[in-house]
Amino acid sequence: MLGENRLNESKYGFKLIPNNERNMNYWDMFATWYGANANNGTWFIGGVIAACGLYGGITAMLVGGIIAYCFLSLMGYVGYKTGATTTVLARGSFGIRGSLIPTVVNLTLFLGWTAVNTFIAATSLAFIFHSFFKWPLFGQPGGNLGLIVGILVMSVLHILSIIAGQRSVQLVERIGVILVIIFVILEAFVVFKNVSFTQIAHYVVPKAQQMPLGLAIDTIAAFSLGWVMGGADFTRFTGKKGTSITAPFWGALLGLLSFGMIGICTTISVALTSGAYNPNNSDPSIIANKLGLGLIAMIVIVLTSMTANAVNIQAGASALNNMTPKLSLNKSLVVITIASMILTFVPILSGSFLNSFISFLDYTGMLLGPIIAIMVVDYFILNKDGYNQTALSDIKGKFWYHDGFNLIAIVSLVVGVLIYLALKQVGFIKDFTGATFITMGIVAVLYLGASKIFHK
Repeated sequence: MLGENRLNESKYGFKLIPNNERNMNYWDMFATWYGANANNGTWFIGGVIAACGLYGGITAMLVGGIIAYCFLSLMGYVGYKTGATTTVLARGSFGIRGSLIPTVVNLTLFLGWTAVNTFIAATSLAFIFHSFFKWPLFGQPGGNLGLIVGILVMSVLHILSIIAGQRSVQLVERIGVILVIIFVILEAFVVFKNVSFTQIAHYVVPKAQQMPLGLAIDTIAAFSLGWVMGGADFTRFTGKKGTSITAPFWGALLGLLSFGMIGICTTISVALTSGAYNPNNSDPSIIANKLGLGLIAMIVIVLTSMTANAVNIQAGASALNNMTPKLSLNKSLVVITIASMILTFVPILSGSFLNSFISFLDYTGMLLGPIIAIMVVDYFILNKDGYNQTALSDIKGKFWYHDGFNLIAIVSLVVGVLIYLALKQVGFIKDFTGATFITMGIVAVLYLGASKIFHK
């Protein structure tokens, strides 16, 4: 029996956050999630969905964001209630060993988002290098130099922030949010100085480049559901239920709307002033340069990358820590930072950041919805308050399922991916509703029904 307990502790054990270490207040939590979305990636997303026009983009953000962040609130509550990370919580639905599946998805997800934000920030640094040293910009002959140096600089900044500890991350978030709000106001002022709101509202994207509303909702859903998979990683640091539920929702939603809106407006603004719509102009650094915002804008873009990646790196490290419990969280943070730095070079090799970004969203969209639906149903309906440290690490307990894997959850995930891919081809869904949330509803019912029949 003693040997079995040691196996549980060494191989499947994990650390819960005790009440005396839960030091994130409401503002910290709100700032974390506002900063997670008030960044370059959200700006870029706004530029991408600008292809369905101003009102279409706003509709997609409201529908996709509100629904997705309701799930963030649910996951936030579970993190507060249990003190465990999201990937550890996945043991309850997928099995102690089976949780490796959502863990790998989580790992690649946050590695990808760290790389996305790092690439955009590196592009801003490349503009700064161009101003000071006359280095060629990315896309020009010899233009890779500034981008590569920018990637290395951002990675060093991330590592320094990590080494300084959790308190430094909170400080970055607090200061970063204030700078971000100022920048959004400045950006809006510059945009509407050049073009009117009426012009932006009535701008019609060329038909060949238009995006259907359903596809825009799926784009926002893929973007927003990613945060759900990191929700508990932060709310486990608060001791108040209300903070765990409402602060992530409002922080993430307001961050999405503010920076998504500025992404839509700036992209359309550039199209109006240049006479040509180009989705590649969604890149914040390119837009800031075209609008003449200069050095200060580039520096703020770099800072917003750091606020967003503080969340991405922390969530990615938590996923890695669930895969390799013997690796400390601090070492996991460094590994994630270095791995994401390597991944950031992919757009350089492929030659198109936009294409790499869209492919990444397609990957996350088809997996995240089913995984989250399964996890929410398992905790709130099948096992409410049944998640604790002993149950989630016990190789003889109910979450061991079949040799550590819950086959019902795994099959439901596979079926969910197939349903999502099929629904994406349906004209009405592609044009109006999107496939993500419909898929989540079907998977939730499927998993609940099968679980009640077979072993719950």
